[in-house]
Amino acid sequence: MARIRVLTDSASDIPESIVRELDIAVVSLSIRFGEEEFTERNQLSPAEFWAKCKKSKVLPETAAPSPGSFQAAFQQAANDGCDGVLVLTLSAVLSATNQAATLAAEAMHDIIPVRVIDTQAVSMALGLLVIEIAEMARTGADLDVLATKALSLIDHVGVCATLDTLEHLVKGGRVGGARALLGQVLSIKPLLELKDGVVAEAGRQRTRAKALAAIAEVARSHAPLRRLAVVHGDANDVKALTDLVADIPSEFPLIVTDIGPVVGTHGGPGIIGLCWVEA
Repeated sequence: MARIRVLTDSASDIPESIVRELDIAVVSLSIRFGEEEFTERNQLSPAEFWAKCKKSKVLPETAAPSPGSFQAAFQQAANDGCDGVLVLTLSAVLSATNQAATLAAEAMHDIIPVRVIDTQAVSMALGLLVIEIAEMARTGADLDVLATKALSLIDHVGVCATLDTLEHLVKGGRVGGARALLGQVLSIKPLLELKDGVVAEAGRQRTRAKALAAIAEVARSHAPLRRLAVVHGDANDVKALTDLVADIPSEFPLIVTDIGPVVGTHGGPGIIGLCWVEA
């Protein structure tokens, strides 16, 4: 039986209890508020992040981990007696994290075999894939088998979310002030999805309630599901969404988790969505 360490980055938003249970290694991205820099999750919890955002006049900046951070994690796996490492990163289109992991893998090739895969996903769309592979790794599957399985799942992973405010997009310069004001006046709630690793608009709803219902219908259209998760950033209507998806068939129990600072930086407070793996 092979002993493979499954490793991901903190943009996966996997609950800490599951990280510990499945022995998943997590390399953190960084968040910078002016001169202050924090590693996601380790030094800045989601609650602390949202509190800082409310006081900040500008968006914080996010940064990928250094290759050295990945090398340290790979070395730890070697020290622990692992036979290899499978790295599942957030979309390479959204971050340089995959590139950093790839450079680190090349530097460690004489020490431990490492495979790096761009999942083209983010948040728990990535996290659910990682959980699936980590559970498989516990059965003793080797590196090639795990990598092949991970690659086969990429096209079966999905995410759909809605923003509660356009303020973070305005602060980040991603949308003009006039358009943002129009959206707020009309209570337009944009729906977002991932397509080929890129965040894309998936429609608009006039109210928050209609946006939640639309998200639930998108997930339902992919049923039956193997795994389903509700993700949110400081949202107060999580129960409303969990109620909407209660009847969607899924092989595993629903996971409800916080969106971390890296994804939250761009989504803003109140972002909420669903992530899934098709059965």
